[in-house]
Amino acid sequence: MKTIAVNIKESVFKESEKLSAGLKKSTEKYINEAIQYYNLHQNRKVLKNKLKEESYLVKEESLNVLKDFEEIDYEN
Repeated sequence: MKTIAVNIKESVFKESEKLSAGLKKSTEKYINEAIQYYNLHQNRKVLKNKLKEESYLVKEESLNVLKDFEEIDYEN
């Protein structure tokens, strides 16, 4: 486990203490879970943006392929 020193706004810390107590968790565990959740959220955002960028890159070629399929005469 890594030990770090972090400056947290007093109001944020007090709210975290209150919530963690209500959940019957240590403040340390509560903050660790919060960071884990935030990391997951940020990773999903990064992945979403990457997918959006890559989709844009292949957009034109995908449209060309779709056009080719539309031109195929399946009846013959």
